[in-house]
Amino acid sequence: MDKPTFTPTPEQRHILDLLHSCKDNLLINAFAGTGKTSTLELIQNAATPPVLCLAFNRRIADEMSKRFRSTTTVRTLNGLGHRIWASACSGRLTLDTKKTPDLLREEIKTLTKSEKDEAYDSFWEILSAVALAKALGYIPEGKFPNAKRLIEAESFFGHLEEAPSPLSIYLINAVLLSSIRAAYAGSIDFNDQVYMPALFGGTYPKFPLVLVDEAQDLSPVNHEILNHLSRSRIIAVGDPFQSIYGFRGAVQSGMSKLKAHFSMTEADLSVSFRCPEAVVRNAQWRVPKMSWHKPGGLVGHLRNPTSSSFPDGAAIICRNNAPLFALALRLLSSGRSVSVSGSDIGPKIISILSKLGPDNLPKESVYAAIETWRQEKLAKQSQTASDIAECMRVFAGYGDNLLQAVTYAQHLFKQSGSLQLLTGHKSKGLEWEYVYHLDPWLIGESEQEHNLRYVIQTRALSAYYEIESKEIIFQ
Repeated sequence: MDKPTFTPTPEQRHILDLLHSCKDNLLINAFAGTGKTSTLELIQNAATPPVLCLAFNRRIADEMSKRFRSTTTVRTLNGLGHRIWASACSGRLTLDTKKTPDLLREEIKTLTKSEKDEAYDSFWEILSAVALAKALGYIPEGKFPNAKRLIEAESFFGHLEEAPSPLSIYLINAVLLSSIRAAYAGSIDFNDQVYMPALFGGTYPKFPLVLVDEAQDLSPVNHEILNHLSRSRIIAVGDPFQSIYGFRGAVQSGMSKLKAHFSMTEADLSVSFRCPEAVVRNAQWRVPKMSWHKPGGLVGHLRNPTSSSFPDGAAIICRNNAPLFALALRLLSSGRSVSVSGSDIGPKIISILSKLGPDNLPKESVYAAIETWRQEKLAKQSQTASDIAECMRVFAGYGDNLLQAVTYAQHLFKQSGSLQLLTGHKSKGLEWEYVYHLDPWLIGESEQEHNLRYVIQTRALSAYYEIESKEIIFQ
């Protein structure tokens, strides 16, 4: 495709003028639904080829590949890193999604019986820590001196969701070192695709212009990838008010740091083509500069909804998982078809539940075991234990014993229905005609929490409603 199929807006024309009138790196603040992908399409059409466009995920990359011209190379950051590392490692590169858990199990085999029990109790936390290490750029001290460290040990371990024990620290370091050695031999996982070329080197491609999508969500190792591409002109697009992934390693105030580091000139995309007037007005508390293209729309608090109030194809979004799981089970029992986004937390909840006791552990004892687990995690300063415990209580309430609770959890996470239930973090980048914000009072008062509220409020193409779990009526 050599020409866009739409007429540029005044804001897009201003960005194209900057493309041609100066040589500055550019930072584009693209608020919710304001056409950032269309703007990147315009830029790559107007730029002198070749152009590299870095998409945040595969779904966006596939969309871009269909729309962008053949002289533009579209890659995810992982895809780019994979190719760079493939030319740097000694073996044939293979992607192993089970690499980290397998390495952790191998390390656990070398431990004593009591150490093994402790390690398996912290299995998910250790896996999460290794993934975070690769996002933040942590390398165990004293090893691989020629690699580029982005964070020191004390700071890294302070980022974890719970205070690690000495054994957990040992295992995190051991798994990371084994993972790095395996990556040099050609075995990598998704996190290695960026971690290894960012910190351990490789030959980077040369493009006159590099476009970067979702700039607010980039991790420190993503930023380091851009540093390796800094001889190119960089144009980054993102929404600073949709920065909600700090918990998984995204750079805080990442767009501001990009602007300072690459001396970028700013421009805005402020007109939402997704959200109608009422929805935009409802979000202007967070982004006053945001405006709308479509008139109309509905915003309100839906009182006493019933199970039939939610149309097929709608989304019910909540800050926390437990209210979603509870509502999903009630909707299923009333005959509704649901789909719950829980591909990451689902296996974790099922695994923890399964270890609480024997299958025939009665309901009241399951509740007690859940509370004991929660208190043990809180003693380690866990930031997620209470939410996970509340999720487990939901399933415990639907079974007479532990086995039945686990079975209900497995059943729910297998559902694939027409009414989608998901957390605000999983809703980012998606849109629906009708959006129902469940228990909005759960959202906190930090900057990231304010951003999360804005993300949820701007998923609606037509109508946005707030609802309360306690007000939903089931016949």
